[in-house]
Amino acid sequence: QVQPVESGGGLVQAGGSLRLSCAATGGTFIGLTMGWFRQAPGKEREFVGIISWTGASTEYADSVKGRFTISRDNAKNTVTLQMNSLKPEDTAVYYCTGDATSPWGSAALTNAGAYRYWGQGTQVTVSS
Repeated sequence: QVQPVESGGGLVQAGGSLRLSCAATGGTFIGLTMGWFRQAPGKEREFVGIISWTGASTEYADSVKGRFTISRDNAKNTVTLQMNSLKPEDTAVYYCTGDATSPWGSAALTNAGAYRYWGQGTQVTVSS
């Protein structure tokens, strides 16, 4: 069973950038829709964005559209979340997830319950 492992979180000032990486252990991301979710203290886990298994298509939450970019390298079995123009409200634990149980284009893909594999999360803190 594939296990995503995130890295790259940290503390950054508002307006700054961070790059999160997700690597596969115990398996491969090839053929899987991969995504990123985040969870702030006291809040539910929320959708950030997803990327199709070929990397040709992406979808983002309105709150991050234009600032965040998801990419993948299937040869290296990695998925990346580039976060620019960070805001204090982006502060959260960020989770890499994969193997959606719904097809591309389904509204269900914005729900955490639609994914089988989850990483342990990495903390992103944006100071004002």
